[in-house]
Amino acid sequence: KTIFKEFFETFASFFKKKQVLVAIAFMLLYRFPEAQLVKLISPFLLDPKELGGMGLTTGQVGLVYGTVGIIGLTLGGIIGGFIAAKGGLKKWLWPMAWSISLTCATFVYLSVFQPDSLFVINLCVFIEQFGYGFGFTAYMLFMIYFADGEHKTAHYAICTAFMALSMMLPGMAAGWLQELIGYKHFFYWIMICCVATIAVTAFIKVDANFGRKTVAKS
Repeated sequence: KTIFKEFFETFASFFKKKQVLVAIAFMLLYRFPEAQLVKLISPFLLDPKELGGMGLTTGQVGLVYGTVGIIGLTLGGIIGGFIAAKGGLKKWLWPMAWSISLTCATFVYLSVFQPDSLFVINLCVFIEQFGYGFGFTAYMLFMIYFADGEHKTAHYAICTAFMALSMMLPGMAAGWLQELIGYKHFFYWIMICCVATIAVTAFIKVDANFGRKTVAKS
């Protein structure tokens, strides 16, 4: 009984935190465009050009998305973490939000022009994945920031549950939507969804020093 009581008290205390509704909205909607986009990247690259795709082979998709994309994602995350440590989350929140949003436009370009050049396709995927990796840094730091305080480990676990939901729920409808409107209009829709990312970012309040690396005085 005591264990269950502590569990429910810890769970309830999360929803009593300051700005909890804004925080939940941020955790659910910050990646709203990317949650849909990520489900369709591989099918888009594989589908023939007559169907609006890029007509790549499985091996080419492995290079473009599985190698170049991963390098972009990793570099974006590393650089995002590095500069956040220098300036703090508050300073870099907006650049990161714009980064995760605007770079989705590379897929609008690919769907409209359907370039044959593998270099151009690689570059577009690299830019989008780099932007996502860079912008995702703000999301991770915000979860750490919001979970801080009493029960921070449990509260961070609740944050990760919202993080999982933020990818799962929008992703469920992505394939259906693409079949309904086609790749080109689907990517236009993704750009419209970026409004949600920017809107929730506008309501977030973060301590100016959070995330900034401090040097201990000897």
